[in-house]
Amino acid sequence: MFTITESAQNYLAELLSKQDGVLGVRVFINQPGTPKAETCIAYCREDDIKEGDEDRRFGPITAFIESRSVPFLEDALVDYNKDRMGGQLTIKAPNAKLPRVSDDSPIEDRINYILYNEVNPALAAHGGEVSLVEITEDQIAILQFGGGCQGCGMVDQTLKGGVEKSLLEQVPELKGVRDVTDHSDRSQAYY
Repeated sequence: MFTITESAQNYLAELLSKQDGVLGVRVFINQPGTPKAETCIAYCREDDIKEGDEDRRFGPITAFIESRSVPFLEDALVDYNKDRMGGQLTIKAPNAKLPRVSDDSPIEDRINYILYNEVNPALAAHGGEVSLVEITEDQIAILQFGGGCQGCGMVDQTLKGGVEKSLLEQVPELKGVRDVTDHSDRSQAYY
């Protein structure tokens, strides 16, 4: 269950009342299910609403919750605490970084799960990592290497023999992978 406390509802309602054309707040998680997950709240205008968003009423405000973020916002709490300096809005989403994937999950979530839970632990031995940049319309995963993998002489073997093989085996609709890393910077390369 996703909760916005009464004090947070009142605070957000006051902020929203000062904006033109705002329907409520949009709640979403960038890179859900990964160690880099960030929970976000933003003003929501008509153009910001996406197909599949859930709209939930919390007292005087409406929250538009990104459909992909819903399972990661389970047990999330938005609160506002007044203090001498005004106050602070806090967002606690204990499940935002936890991988929650199934065969029905979006392709991005399934790829991130494999990268962060299977591929990156192996690359970490060499100080490296890989992350998903995007999925193209023709189902190609665009990846970026970092750390010891950036500029490494073995990155082609890592990409083709390890990362691509794992992803294609576990995500059948994926057609391939492409690396967009600038490998001319060899300052941290493992090999």
